[in-house]
Amino acid sequence: MSPKGEEPVKAEDPFKTSTATAPLPRMLRAQVAAEVRMRARVPAFSFTTLLLPVVFFTFFGLPVAALRAADGSSIGARVLVSFGAFAVGSVMVFSFGVGVANERALRIDTLMRASPLPPAVHLLAKLLSALVFALAALVLLIAFGTVVGGVRQPVAVWIDVVVRLLAGSLPFVGLGFWIGYVSSPQAAPAVANLVYLPLSFASGLFVPLDQLPGFIRATAPFLPTYHYARLAWSAVATHPYDIGASLVWVAAYTVALFALALRAYRREEQVKFA
Repeated sequence: MSPKGEEPVKAEDPFKTSTATAPLPRMLRAQVAAEVRMRARVPAFSFTTLLLPVVFFTFFGLPVAALRAADGSSIGARVLVSFGAFAVGSVMVFSFGVGVANERALRIDTLMRASPLPPAVHLLAKLLSALVFALAALVLLIAFGTVVGGVRQPVAVWIDVVVRLLAGSLPFVGLGFWIGYVSSPQAAPAVANLVYLPLSFASGLFVPLDQLPGFIRATAPFLPTYHYARLAWSAVATHPYDIGASLVWVAAYTVALFALALRAYRREEQVKFA
């Protein structure tokens, strides 16, 4: 009997489950931290992401770091920006391509579907974690080029380059997703290299376009990597670039590659969950 005037205390049901979930910002922070830790624990990914662009700049950029073009622009800065574009695009293609293929094989996508984590939070966390690695790669590359190569640009210019490269990387997110959903874990790294490396070479990221064969120079203006690099090249140029067309190309490739990725994703969903 409860004391007079007091409501009886109801016993908690030990088998009762709660449908409440954590606030979305907290889920996103936790998922981003998990994605970053997962990628950092894979030396092949972290080494490639952070150090390979520096290695490439050492071989291709340091010999010309102090030279200037006929228009007065820094050749070293242009080469540094080129490898920055390669680094960010590579992070997106390999992070999403190889990462998604591995998750499909381990059926992590099935586990995530059964969890209360919203799919949008999972995908956004992947994007943000990739941006974290891309930013780290850019900071390391620019610091190396500045200290070792003596490439000098105002801080505002480097910030502009970083913003352009990170914001313009969406086409390669779509490309990575498409590779991840059409390739097995064993094939995904090879497919990513076979697609992304030729795109990078043919767009003048490793060798100036005027030193490439004529048919490659004719093809370059139709490639996403070429227009992506132009967005960053224009930040260190002494003469204005007309980047309006490049913005249109980047936007068009973003739509097209995400459409391919969505088609592959829906086909995967039908096979697994239909």
